[in-house]
Order: sequence, then structure tokens, then C-alpha cells
Amino acid sequence: MIKKSVRVKLIDQAVEEFEKLNKVVGEEINKGIENSENQQLLKSIETKVELLKQNPQYGIQIKRNLIPKKFPVDNLWKVNLTGYWRMLYTLKGNQLEVICFILEILNHKRYDKHFGYRKK
Repeated sequence: MIKKSVRVKLIDQAVEEFEKLNKVVGEEINKGIENSENQQLLKSIETKVELLKQNPQYGIQIKRNLIPKKFPVDNLWKVNLTGYWRMLYTLKGNQLEVICFILEILNHKRYDKHFGYRKK
């Protein structure tokens, strides 16, 4: 049995959020800040990406009927990050490789809005 290679690729909103976070963390480090919520979130994202490279089904699969129309995919997965942030991704693949497309990195409030959850 051939083990498929796994690639993780940030796309769309996930790229923007990651770049913005990376810039903020760089500025914090330049100011001597060593452990902020932003730095913890960036480390959490990087850790989860490495876990996805080892096992693309690491996250929690969202049932098809619950996938928001905003995402034109037939499979959607969620990974919990530090500080109640979430990372949403989809899997595509063939016989040789699996590509894990990170679609969005979002805070809890935006996640709830996407999935129609309301505060009680």
C-alpha cells in the first residue's frame, strides 16, 4: 500500500487572516512581547497544520447538510484552535496525494454566524 503525500494550502480568507496575524506577531516580537494571545493563536495554527500533514482527517467532520452555502465544497472539517478560534478546511485528493485546503481561520463569533448559532 502506497502512503499518499499530504499538502496543506491556505486559500482565500485563511491567507489574509494568517498574514495579518503573522504581521501582528512580528510587531509584538519587535516590541519585546514574548507571549500574547496572537502569538498563542499563530502557534496553534502552525501546530494544527503539522497535525493535518500527518492525518488530514484530524479535525471534526461537519455533516453535509450543515455545511454553509458560503462554502461550495462537499466535505468540510473543523479544527479547534486556542482562544475559541476555529480553522475550517476541505479535503481534495487523488491516488497520489491529499490536499488539505484551509478555507477560513475565524473567531468564535464569526464561526457561530456562519453556522447560524445564536447566543441564548
